[in-house]
Amino acid sequence: MNLFDITGTESEIEVFEPIADSGKVLIERIVSRGHASPQDFWYDQERDEWVALLQGRACLSWEDGRVLDMEAGDWVLIKAHERHRVERTSNDPACI
Repeated sequence: MNLFDITGTESEIEVFEPIADSGKVLIERIVSRGHASPQDFWYDQERDEWVALLQGRACLSWEDGRVLDMEAGDWVLIKAHERHRVERTSNDPACI
């Protein structure tokens, strides 16, 4: 598998592909094409999340007002229960 090969991921919904899951650590590839979280929706996850943007552009926001514009190569650690959302992702190129 190649992380940059997005053939077959053309979809109106985000594509989540598990790469490895030990029960404690989950590594997955997400392909987004202009997707965003629903209005007034916040992720509130049980475990920390490390996000690395390999391709495209994205914007994340937190319930406390923080906003992070990301481009390829950027990464962020989101601690468990930090309520956050995806404001936008690029369509061309797709976000990986």
